[in-house]
Amino acid sequence: MIEQLSGPLTAFLGIAALVIVTPGPDTAVTIRNTLAGGRAGGLATALGVSTGQSVWALATSAGIAALLVASEPLFLAVKYAGAAYLVLLGLQALREAWRPSAGVGGQAAEGGRAARLPARAAFRQGVVSDLGNPKMAAFFTSLLPQFAPAGPGGPARFEDLAALGLLFALMTLLWLAAYTLAVARVGDLLRRPPVRRLLEGATGAVLIGLGLRIATERP
Repeated sequence: MIEQLSGPLTAFLGIAALVIVTPGPDTAVTIRNTLAGGRAGGLATALGVSTGQSVWALATSAGIAALLVASEPLFLAVKYAGAAYLVLLGLQALREAWRPSAGVGGQAAEGGRAARLPARAAFRQGVVSDLGNPKMAAFFTSLLPQFAPAGPGGPARFEDLAALGLLFALMTLLWLAAYTLAVARVGDLLRRPPVRRLLEGATGAVLIGLGLRIATERP
């Protein structure tokens, strides 16, 4: 049984790793929140993203995600809501980049640093940004059944699909956590007002671009 599963599992891990390391909305939000909230903000965002993916994984295993993908009005509603949220986060980043007192003056916390994004808010942003991307539903419904063993005389079992989906979420958490630690390691340099404003502006532009791309892409 183990030998039968090792091949498909290895293939799944390879595909999952390739998808996860490809930069996208989740990566952009994590980087932005690491800059805004430090290591705690980045890790909270990574946990939020993986939580959102876990919800998609369980919804896929229960067949709910397939209903979302099949319903064009519902799919579009989630897509546009998620795209609008990314654009909103991008606009907030641009506002921080252009704010004259960013990182200094009255907006600064003790030590000259800007007030940090609370971990709870970072976690919420991670969850919402991932749940607002219905492409995750389409991705999971097309990917997971290819690697889950078929049940007795029928489709794959709930627990097998859920295990693969939760494994994907765990891999995402580990990758984004590593990303967070790398960014936080040079956090003092990145939080210098000129550098921070440049990165906030770049991240904001990326988030807005990703939001517009999601909104205009065909299912």
